[in-house]
Amino acid sequence: MKTILVDAVNTLVIKESGLFQEMFALLESFVNKKIILTNANDEQMKVFGLDKMPYEVFTLSHNPEKTDFKYYEIMLKHFNLSKEDIVYFEHNIEAVKSAQAVGINTYHYDSEKKDLLSLKKFLQDNL
Repeated sequence: MKTILVDAVNTLVIKESGLFQEMFALLESFVNKKIILTNANDEQMKVFGLDKMPYEVFTLSHNPEKTDFKYYEIMLKHFNLSKEDIVYFEHNIEAVKSAQAVGINTYHYDSEKKDLLSLKKFLQDNL
């Protein structure tokens, strides 16, 4: 069963609002394991409430950034996952390209539109 990788800030976590409840409900409709990916350092983890998330949170504290494909190589090794084991959605187009560069099936989530129907379709079609 594939793991769902979830972008943190500006996707599952909305600045100054906290957890995006509608997206959380969508994610909970899937039995798959979920892992939240972020670049947050220790201070940012607290500021954004990432230390209180409903799923495991993975960060490399900006070393490297998610826009560097090495971030995803390190993450895959950390969780002993292969690119075939996961799907990912991310709001930052440069991070999307970086994940795709290592072969991860990645969906660009538009954080302005908050189109959960398209996200649901991506997950249903790729899990």
